[in-house]
Amino acid sequence: MLSNLATSLLRYERITTTLPRAKEVKRVVEKIISKARKDTLASRREAGKVIRDKEVLRKLFSQIGPQFKGRPGGYTRILRLGERKGDNAPLALIELVEKVAPVVKKKKEKEKKKPKEIKEVRPKPEERKPPEVAQKPFFKKWFRIRRGE
Repeated sequence: MLSNLATSLLRYERITTTLPRAKEVKRVVEKIISKARKDTLASRREAGKVIRDKEVLRKLFSQIGPQFKGRPGGYTRILRLGERKGDNAPLALIELVEKVAPVVKKKKEKEKKKPKEIKEVRPKPEERKPPEVAQKPFFKKWFRIRRGE
């Protein structure tokens, strides 16, 4: 459960949960972000034990870790929201202290399209004239074949 909550917190940067869960997730996430500050293979493997989603791991080491490099600790904050209506459980909002700027991917330059070759202009159907070929009706031809002509 803590692994899933930690993954969701790193993916969405803020989640709403109960207060005891938020306090436990804070401990887990703070340790993971501290490991992500130094991007080594060992720290990636340690973080990968808890966070099993590859996209979130990439985000952790490429965006979140470098952003908190100068901060000595305290990467998350917990805000109390009141009680849940159904069971009166205390709710809390846990979020990362600094907003993570999304990485803007550069668009690939599109190749310039070659101008289309102009094809021969066909006349409209009403301008077309039917071919004036005198064809014999099919049944006459058929009778001649049957008679042997």
